[in-house]
Parts: sequence; C-alpha cells; structure tokens
Amino acid sequence: MTTDAPSLPSSIRVLIADDQVMVREGFSVLLNAQPDIEVVGEAVDGRQAIAQVAALRPDVVLMDIRMPEVNGLEATREIVAADADAKVLVLTTFDLDEYVYQALRSGASGFLLKDASARQLGDAVRIVAAGEALLAPTVTKRLISTFSRIGEAAGFGGSLSSPQGRLAELTERENEVLVLVAQGCSNAEIAERLIVAESTVKTHVSRILVKLGLRDRTQAAVFAYEARLVTPGG
Repeated sequence: MTTDAPSLPSSIRVLIADDQVMVREGFSVLLNAQPDIEVVGEAVDGRQAIAQVAALRPDVVLMDIRMPEVNGLEATREIVAADADAKVLVLTTFDLDEYVYQALRSGASGFLLKDASARQLGDAVRIVAAGEALLAPTVTKRLISTFSRIGEAAGFGGSLSSPQGRLAELTERENEVLVLVAQGCSNAEIAERLIVAESTVKTHVSRILVKLGLRDRTQAAVFAYEARLVTPGG
C-alpha cells in the first residue's frame, strides 16, 4: 500500500527586471540559493517586465526604476493597474530617489537598495510575498517626507490626493495605528505599544485601508506623511 508524500510549500516565484545583466545575474544567484525562493524570469526593461508579469504571474517583481524604453515607474503603474494583487519591490541605488517615492504612490509594496545583503534581499522578498509592506523606518521616513513635499509642489494627483479631508473618516485609535504604520512598526510592535491584541491591530489596519481607499501599508505610510500626521522629526 502506498501513501501520497506530503506536499511541500510552493516556492516564492520572483521576476527580476533590471537593464544591467550583472545585477540580474547576481540577484538571481542569491535568490535561487534560498530554499523557498525561485527566480522564474528576467526582464531588461519595463516593457518586457509588463509582458513577463502577464505571462509568468510571479509572486514578487524586483523592479529597477532607471531602465530604457519603459522605466520601472511606468511599468509598476501598469502592472498594479492590471492586477491589484501584484507585488512590486522597487530596486534603487539611491536611498533618496524621487522615482521610488512615485513608485510607492503608484502601488509598489516597498523598496530595496541594490547593495542589500543576501539575507536582506531574501527577507525583503518574503515580506512582500506575505502581503506586508517593506518599510525600513529610517530610510523610508526620510524618503517619503522629502518627496511628499516635491509631490505636493508638483501637484501629483492620484488616489492619495486631498489627504486631510479623508482623515475625518478615521477614529482616534485608527489615527494612532496609522501613525505607527508610517513609522515602520509591525503589527506586533503596534499591538505592544497600544496594549491590544495583534488581531485587533490587523482589523484596524484593514479598516484604515478601506476607509482611505488605499492599497496597502506602504500607501498608508505615504498618506500619513502627506496628511502631516508624521513629520521628519516625528
């Protein structure tokens, strides 16, 4: 008599989009060395990334911003517009990059510096694949607070416009949770600070996203900065 072998959890499927072959190959080697991650495709520009995402349906896209033809920002917008569940992790050489800020507003789940270690790269992919936003508190706070002013001056529109009026939709506790999300706190850290159950925090976060019409925690963080709930020194 034979029995079926237990099914193993599926690997996290990753697409790497970068115009530099050494970056693609390096990240591919690092990620394929992880037992739970598989690189399923590569793209040399944004146009190819859009096509590869449609064809391969990866769990996570590592997206360079500065690429020829169609850049990573435009590709991110198209990918997220076509699939609200798409998870894009923006790659950048600079921790203060105007395009990264715009990508976060467009639906990217976070960003990662290209000099990240193998461990940081793997952890970032896992975090984004699990549906969490990748918010490095210090760098993300600096990036968002800096470029929210640029965005405001340039009149960037979109789903995050007119934040002040929409804050009235939130309860006092939801405002507290939103501030902590923007500061890069995890659900567990928020629960500890507010002395509530982690499941309660998850409920608050879900309600915040629905009330504000936001996609994920990353857009919630951007919203909090644009609404001035959080400031560079806050």
